[in-house]
Amino acid sequence: MTYTQPVDAVLEPVEEPRNMKKIAVASVIGTTVEWYDLFIFATASALVFNKVFFPSFDPLVGTLLAFGTFASAYLARMVGAALFGHFGDRLGRKSMLLVSLVTMGIATFAIGLLPNYQSIGIWAPILLLTLRVVQGLALGGEWGGAVLMAVEHAPADKRGLYGSWVQIGVPAGTLIANFAFLLSSAAMSNEALLAWGWRIPFLASIVLVAVGLYIRLNTSETPSFRKVKDAAAQVKVPLATVMSKYWKEVLLGGVATMSTGTSFNLMVAFGLTYGTQTLGFSRNAMLGIVLASCALCVVLLPLFGRLSDLVGRKPVIIGGIVAEALFAFPMFWLMDTGVFSFALLGYLLMMIAFAANYGPIATFLAELFGTQVRYSGLSISYMLSGLLGSAATPIITTALLSATGRGSSVAWYMIGSAALSVVALIWLAETLKRDLGASARQESQGAVRA
Repeated sequence: MTYTQPVDAVLEPVEEPRNMKKIAVASVIGTTVEWYDLFIFATASALVFNKVFFPSFDPLVGTLLAFGTFASAYLARMVGAALFGHFGDRLGRKSMLLVSLVTMGIATFAIGLLPNYQSIGIWAPILLLTLRVVQGLALGGEWGGAVLMAVEHAPADKRGLYGSWVQIGVPAGTLIANFAFLLSSAAMSNEALLAWGWRIPFLASIVLVAVGLYIRLNTSETPSFRKVKDAAAQVKVPLATVMSKYWKEVLLGGVATMSTGTSFNLMVAFGLTYGTQTLGFSRNAMLGIVLASCALCVVLLPLFGRLSDLVGRKPVIIGGIVAEALFAFPMFWLMDTGVFSFALLGYLLMMIAFAANYGPIATFLAELFGTQVRYSGLSISYMLSGLLGSAATPIITTALLSATGRGSSVAWYMIGSAALSVVALIWLAETLKRDLGASARQESQGAVRA
């Protein structure tokens, strides 16, 4: 596999502040919608799906099956990353973002219309799994495109800041998803929630999708891709180029990002189940803890993103990963007290560490790849991290709890994930000063340390 004619290096794009803010807002709202759709599924998996779609199983087995359906989307995300990445590198970032948003919205709305197990038997979980896979395909193409819309438009000295705005979609989407379930829980009985109330957050997502579409239709293609398109220099098969020329960056980038998925899902998926089913916290108490920690994360992500523009991506990310490992045991010790304020403190500490890790990682991954294959490389690397970290976390942590009966056993899993991420990150070179307008060949040089 050979490259097409290299694209000449161009000056870093500099946007007028007003235009750049519009692009940043579009990225935030779009990813918030996508992650809201993803995490209402995660919240429902922890609270209701084991009863609605898997009622004939032991509660723990039902929870494992619900989380298994939750994890299935991560395999689909890899396929979506390759599919949307191909067309994103061939046709452009903007068009793929519109397609992914519509696909996600339709799948999420349809989940809210699904009949339960008592109505149609085994077809209920089968349909749930199918729609979950569609969600995964959409998200596989969404995140990478949103990152590139922000990073490729941003001034060189603020790429970390604007890349971190895209990351806000994760805590913001989670916050809205949990708030939706909190309102539903407060407004109705548990029986009503299980019977029909859980559907409301899924059906309501159509409003957010409409807002996201309106905003994205009014954004422009990135300068970096326009340069490639004007030169007719698109790579014919981006995936083949990525896997032949950038396989080290993809693999190391995926492992380096793995701990973000582990730590976040430890809080928003496993933590909900552990807090309500094992420690005896009320559902509303645990949802409130998640809401507070996600609100803090929304504030911290741009701060850590901006810090990475000043001191480098790797120091900030490594600091966050090390903090995740250090806070793993304290988080569970504080939760195990059964005291709300202590459990909240444990969550807040872990969320600070997560924000330092997650804020700069999007920009860092984007800077590893050349313009001609950046959508594919970035998306596949990040979705690999989800497969390694996020997909496995709810299943492994639930199994560990079942085997040991102790939540602290899960802390070792977090520490192991953090250790692997640090080692992978050390092997990757700092990307702070990299020129995003350079050719694919030029951009790949020095991405992995010798």
